[in-house]
Amino acid sequence: VQLQASGGGLVQPGGSLRLSCAASGFTTGYYAIGWFRQAPGREREGVFCINNSDGLTYYAESVKDRFTISRDKAKNMVYLQMSSLKPEDTAVYYCATRSPRCAKSGQGYEYTYWGQGTQVTVSS
Repeated sequence: VQLQASGGGLVQPGGSLRLSCAASGFTTGYYAIGWFRQAPGREREGVFCINNSDGLTYYAESVKDRFTISRDKAKNMVYLQMSSLKPEDTAVYYCATRSPRCAKSGQGYEYTYWGQGTQVTVSS
């Protein structure tokens, strides 16, 4: 299984950005893709997750009503749409996967494969 995250960059507060996660190598349709982030000096945080099988999603309260997650099953892509970005959203963002479903704990240790990170910087 391979994951590749992309789409990070520099954005002003209040702006938007869409991250993409390209996934490949799955041998089953029962898996989940989660987005995590880690800022310098802070613990890794689970941001959003989506089940490939049924599309159910789970999110952190810190991104409620600002971030959304979606998937394109045909292209094996998962997207994290981020809006109303704040400086505290600045972090390296990673996508990761586990089977068969999102971990309700939101903890990164429950995910098996990880992509490389993409830097998101929110600053004026």
